[in-house]
Amino acid sequence: MDSNRPRLFDDLAGVAGGAFSALIGLRDEAEALVRAQVEAAIRRLDLVRHEEIAAVAEMAAKARAGQEEAEAKLAAALSRLAALEHRVAALETPPTPEAVPAD
Repeated sequence: MDSNRPRLFDDLAGVAGGAFSALIGLRDEAEALVRAQVEAAIRRLDLVRHEEIAAVAEMAAKARAGQEEAEAKLAAALSRLAALEHRVAALETPPTPEAVPAD
């Protein structure tokens, strides 16, 4: 009878191990199914992923930097234009007649 006892424990351990493996497999399947359902819901709701938002934010930052650079260049060009217009106006203004000495 003692020889049957270890065999019984081995059998129980084998059954428990098989059940445990089956439960792990079911858990993995359930996770995959839930993940697929969530992905489908996200697609139906037309939600945006974090990575996409980060990419758009980066593009906006680059566009903002480019706009600031363009505004600085425009301000410099307008300043130069104003200086040139002032110089041209000074050249076009007729000189004031000098007082003629009385004879």
